[in-house]
Amino acid sequence: MIDPRTIEEVDPAMAELIRRDAERQNTSIHLIASENFVSKAVLQATGSVFTNKYAEGYPGRRYYEGCEIIDEMERLAQKRILELLGGVHANVQPHSGAQANMAVYFSLLDIGDTVLGMRLDQGGHLTHGSPVNFSGQYYNFVAYGVDPGTERIDMDEVRKLALEHRPKIVLAGYSAYPRHLEYDKFREIADEIGAVFMVDAAHYIGLVAGKAYPNPVEHADVVTFTTHKALRGARGGAVITNNEEMGLNIQKGLFPAAQGGSLYNQIAGKAVCFHEAAQPAFQAYSQQVIDNAQAMAARFIENGVRLVSGGTDNHMMLLDLRSVDEELTGKVAAKMLDRIGITLNFNTIPFDPRPPFRASGLRIGTPSVTTQGMKEAEMVQVADLVTEALRNHGEERVLAATESRIRELAKQFPPYPEGFVGHI
Repeated sequence: MIDPRTIEEVDPAMAELIRRDAERQNTSIHLIASENFVSKAVLQATGSVFTNKYAEGYPGRRYYEGCEIIDEMERLAQKRILELLGGVHANVQPHSGAQANMAVYFSLLDIGDTVLGMRLDQGGHLTHGSPVNFSGQYYNFVAYGVDPGTERIDMDEVRKLALEHRPKIVLAGYSAYPRHLEYDKFREIADEIGAVFMVDAAHYIGLVAGKAYPNPVEHADVVTFTTHKALRGARGGAVITNNEEMGLNIQKGLFPAAQGGSLYNQIAGKAVCFHEAAQPAFQAYSQQVIDNAQAMAARFIENGVRLVSGGTDNHMMLLDLRSVDEELTGKVAAKMLDRIGITLNFNTIPFDPRPPFRASGLRIGTPSVTTQGMKEAEMVQVADLVTEALRNHGEERVLAATESRIRELAKQFPPYPEGFVGHI
């Protein structure tokens, strides 16, 4: 018999942890570029009876029975994301963006093959060749970076490295880069050497879905992304290709090569967020994310804080803390800000003299605060609060007063005003 009791009755300790984090979310200003707040509908889908179904394979080709409704749901998710972004084949099964990338590598590369991707310490991702990640351990990644003067990707270097090393995949994409990618130039370089052009759009695909940002699907052979950042959906990943044969091949790179049964409650949540992203309100939201980032960036610059590349084209910015205090590390600054109600993450900046676990930068993103309802005026306030805290990071009386203002602003924009989000 199914236990009908609530989580408070079954597991008070876990119920209390959920309550506490809901309170944290409702009383802080959230600036982590890779986070967002999902709707009640997405919460309901991810907490639905789809949690109970196990299935391996793809719609129409399962290794378990009872998958007719699961097949219909997965096909709906595929149809929605293709209508939203374009392309000819979609895979919505990856548990994460990392596994979406893994599926592409496993299907298109042999062990030891060469890939051209962005340096981790200048904006790339772990799965773009970090030596501590499977990507760097299984494949020969050659790294391109940014121009020291402009702090933008040096496309001349990309082409030079591509001609020298002849990679099988030319990879564009980032986890900490505040500018547009020059898809047309990457495409030309990939075509020149006969390589696959791949874009990892994990961070910004929601802005693309909202028609506020250039669409990589119009240029790349394959695009991978996550569904839980600017797209504002259930946690997970997806892959879109512009070639049906490549898409079917990548399916094998995911199942059975990298995953078994997928998480169908999460795919249901993805399908809901794809539907939400197709609505006019999401287009307004996506543009507001960018407007908010640019308003905040402009205020930081007015406050004398240096931003990597001098600003932003997307949802994120990178602060160079050395422009505030030569001795202040990203790790110390991030922990201090979190303590007083602003969550973000420390990050390396291009040509950073410090190691990644200390870093000289902070990465700031606006998807979450935009979901909370904040606009340009609040972004100016947030930039002022962050600047004030950074400049007074050792002054507890000043920080206490700053925290009071931070908490007051956050309380005006709670993401879940009904409180305990376990109740849906």
